[in-house]
Amino acid sequence: MFGFAGVGREHVTGFVVGVGIAAAGYYLYMKNKDKVDETLSEYGIRIPGPEQQDMSKLTLEELMLKKETIEDLIAEKEMELQQSGLPQGESPDPA
Repeated sequence: MFGFAGVGREHVTGFVVGVGIAAAGYYLYMKNKDKVDETLSEYGIRIPGPEQQDMSKLTLEELMLKKETIEDLIAEKEMELQQSGLPQGESPDPA
């Protein structure tokens, strides 16, 4: 049909149906995002959001993890600056 060996009408139909169902699921998730995220958080699944978190509401463990992540990022940036030979406080040109 399309010049692909072994790909038939059933495969194409299945792909189109799958994409449609995935799009419908994504639409429903986005429409009910707050409810779904709240339900998932009750089961211990945290969905990070694009909005800024209120740091005062985090547990001590969550704060320590954020601190370690930030310290790791700072160390990586310092190593990059040392390797590039730039003084600290300057960043390389993105061009």
